[in-house]
Amino acid sequence: MQNRPSAAELLDSLAELLEETLLPALPAGLQHKARVGANLARIVRREIESGPGADERERELLAAVAEGDDERLWAALVSVVRADLAIAKPGYDAWAAE
Repeated sequence: MQNRPSAAELLDSLAELLEETLLPALPAGLQHKARVGANLARIVRREIESGPGADERERELLAAVAEGDDERLWAALVSVVRADLAIAKPGYDAWAAE
């Protein structure tokens, strides 16, 4: 059996190709598109790594909050938003200010 790269490894390679090889060779008008493509590849990789059912777990977390329990609802919403930010914009999920 042949060893093959995982989907996450393929997406990392694609992002690296776009940013490090193609980006410098592209005209200025296309460089932004290469950066966007690299970022999208990294977002998809992080979604894969978050595992199947992540969206369902978030829905269950919110559904478990009793109606009128604003404090628990806020905590659940913060958890859901942090999980989404960890995928879309790593580092922003650790923000602690109000």
